Amino acid sequence: MSRIINLESAGKERTRLTRAIVLAVRELARQNGTGAESRDLAAYIALSLRAIADTIDVSVAAWEKRGYWVKADRFRMDWLWAGELAEKLRLALLSEDWGTVAALAARSAQKLNKVSVGENNRLGKPWAGAWQELQRR
Repeated sequence: MSRIINLESAGKERTRLTRAIVLAVRELARQNGTGAESRDLAAYIALSLRAIADTIDVSVAAWEKRGYWVKADRFRMDWLWAGELAEKLRLALLSEDWGTVAALAARSAQKLNKVSVGENNRLGKPWAGAWQELQRR
């Protein structure tokens, strides 16, 4: 039997999501009103933060299997904010509290300040339809 190689690891997914979040926060900051695109942007940030929080245990499993408990716990603590911020942002968005949404989006941008995304990127607009997805969950 041959080895199965997973090209879509949790780390790559987390990197893609963090870049998309930075791009969505930039675009949300440019918005003037609270229209459909603003809802999509904020919903995408919330859903992506939740997806990032879900990848943490997958990444840590290999370290724990080898007995690197301190490294695993440090990694969990470094990303603990993602799940908490995702839930707060989701609740603020569903209650139409745009002041809180803006503050939480800025907080997520502050946490991801080391992530760089150029103006000419290949991410596109991954937030299209995120509002409907958030309402379904």
